Amino acid sequence: MKKFILDEIDHQILDVLIENARTPFTDIAKQLLVSAGTIHVRVKKMEDEGIIQGSTLTLNYEKMGYSFIAHVGVYLEKTSMTQNVIADLRNIPNVTVAYVTAGKYNIFCKVRAKGTNDAKDIIYRIDDIPGVNRTETMIALEESINDKKRMMHEIFQQL
Repeated sequence: MKKFILDEIDHQILDVLIENARTPFTDIAKQLLVSAGTIHVRVKKMEDEGIIQGSTLTLNYEKMGYSFIAHVGVYLEKTSMTQNVIADLRNIPNVTVAYVTAGKYNIFCKVRAKGTNDAKDIIYRIDDIPGVNRTETMIALEESINDKKRMMHEIFQQL
C-alpha cells in the first residue's frame, strides 16, 4: 500500500480544520494565500485517502449541566463477554467513550453525569450489565490536556 504524502499546505489546512471543521474553504484559502479550489482538491484527496474522516461538533457538556466526569474501569467475568458488554454500554447514553483494553481492566469508559448521585446511578447501571464482575471508578477533577493538534504536529515533524 502506497503511503500518502502530506506537505506543508496540507498540514496548514489540517491545522485550521482541527480548530474549526466548519471553516469555509474560501477563508482557509485567504489565510494560506492559495485558491479555494486548491483547498477543495486537497481536502478531497485527504478524505479519499482516509486521513480526514468526517467532521465533528464539540459540545460544551458543562453548559448543559453535565460537568461531572468519571472514568470507569470494567472487570468482566469472562473476556468472551466483551462484545455483549460493549453492546449494553451503548444503551447508556452517559457512557461517551469506551475502550476495550489490555491490562488492569477489560473495558475502560468515560462517563458524563450531572453530579455524584447521577454518576452513582450510571455506575450501578454498568455494574448490572450481565458479564460485568465489578467496576473501579476514578473521578476527573479537571481536564488538563485535550489537544488535537500536538500529535499532528509531531507526525509532520517526523515526515
